[in-house]
Amino acid sequence: MPGMENPNRHGFIIETQVSYLPERSSESDQRFVFSYTISITNTGDTAAQLISRHWVITDANNHVQEVRGQGVVGEQPMLKPNQSFEYTSGTALATQVGTMHGSYRMQREDGSEFDVDIPMFVLSVPRVLH
Repeated sequence: MPGMENPNRHGFIIETQVSYLPERSSESDQRFVFSYTISITNTGDTAAQLISRHWVITDANNHVQEVRGQGVVGEQPMLKPNQSFEYTSGTALATQVGTMHGSYRMQREDGSEFDVDIPMFVLSVPRVLH
């Protein structure tokens, strides 16, 4: 079943870092904006290109938003063994806390495709979660 594979099975490590953007958020409008930086590292022995993404974003009210699209930040990076690609993007929630997880669809040079799971990470306004 797609998306159920061990993230390290194909030799890719996903690391995430999240920041809350108070200057772009409005508590009175229930709009909480976060940026996230993702680092994708190919620790395997085969090059692969990131061709698409699938995100599942869930807020504290259990409102789920699914986002699918080509590449990331307008790019479809080719990651050779021991190469990393890092990018920053963002999302807005209607609540102060939420989660994101998903997968990247990768394509090897021989045309075969596989998914790399993006582990769940938390989006939280500072001092909301302890």
